[in-house]
Amino acid sequence: MSRNTKRIFARYSKYATLSVWAIIVAFPMYWVVATSFKPDRDWFAWPPVYWSEEPTLENYAAVWTDYKKEWAGGSQYSHSMQKPWKALRNSLFISLISTFFAVGFGTILAYGVSRYQILSEVRMFQLLMLRMVPPIVIVAPLSLYYSALHLLDTITGLVIIYSITTLPYAVWMIKSFIDELPLEIEQAAMILGASRLKTLWEIVFPLVRSGIVATFLFILILTWSEYLLALILSKTEVATLPVELSKYEGSVEGRVYGRQAALAVGITLPLIAIGIFIRKHLARGFSFGMVKR
Repeated sequence: MSRNTKRIFARYSKYATLSVWAIIVAFPMYWVVATSFKPDRDWFAWPPVYWSEEPTLENYAAVWTDYKKEWAGGSQYSHSMQKPWKALRNSLFISLISTFFAVGFGTILAYGVSRYQILSEVRMFQLLMLRMVPPIVIVAPLSLYYSALHLLDTITGLVIIYSITTLPYAVWMIKSFIDELPLEIEQAAMILGASRLKTLWEIVFPLVRSGIVATFLFILILTWSEYLLALILSKTEVATLPVELSKYEGSVEGRVYGRQAALAVGITLPLIAIGIFIRKHLARGFSFGMVKR
C-alpha cells in the first residue's frame, strides 16, 4: 500500500469514526425532541416509536400553558402541579445575577494576576481546584451551614454558591484574553495622560470585551444547567428548571415522558443558541487559554 493510499485511508477512517460518534451523540437529543411530539400512547410503545405518525403539540401545551384535554371518563391531561414558569424566572434571575458577580470579580482578579502577578501559578491552580471538587463532596456540610444561616431555599443562597464555584473559570478565561493584550498599549495611554482607571475603562476593557462576553455566556451555561446544588439547597420556593425537570418523573406526576421532553427542549434551546454564539471561544475556554485564536 502506497503512502498516498494510506493517507487517504486514514482520512476516510477518521471521517467515518467521527460520523459514527456524531450519530451516537446526537441520537439522545433527537429522541428527546421526538418524544416531545409524541402522544401519550407512544411513550411506552414497544417496539419503540422513533417518530410518531400523529405528532402533536399537546405536551408543550400541557407543560407551558393551562391546557387540559378532556376525554370520556376523566381528563387525559390534568393540570400539572409543577410550575415551569416560576422555575424559569428563578433560573433566569439566579443565573444572570451569579454570572454577573462571578465575571465582575473574575475580571478584576484576572487583571491583577495578568499584570501584577497577585496570585502565583500554584495559587492559580489551587483556585482552579475549587471548581474541580465534586459538588457531592461539599453539598452536605454546605446544607448545614445554609440551614444555620437561613439561606436554604433562597435565591441569595444559590447566587452565593454559584458565584463562588464559577469564579475560577472566570479568572482563568478572562486572564487568557488579557494576556494577549500588549502591555505597551496601556503604557502609551498613561504616557499621554490617562489615569490608571481611565486606561482600564477606555482601553483595556473594550479590547477584551469579546472575551468577557464569551466568558459571561459560558458561565451562564454552567449555572443554567446546574442540578445537584440546586436540588439540595432548594425545596419549593426557588426550584430551578433542572430541578423542575426531574419532577416530571416521580410519585406526583408519574412517568409523563412527553411533558418531560417538552420541558427539556425548552431548557436546552437557549443553551444551544448560546453555544453557537460563543463556539469560537469554547476551545480557549475549555483549555484555559492554552489554545490561541
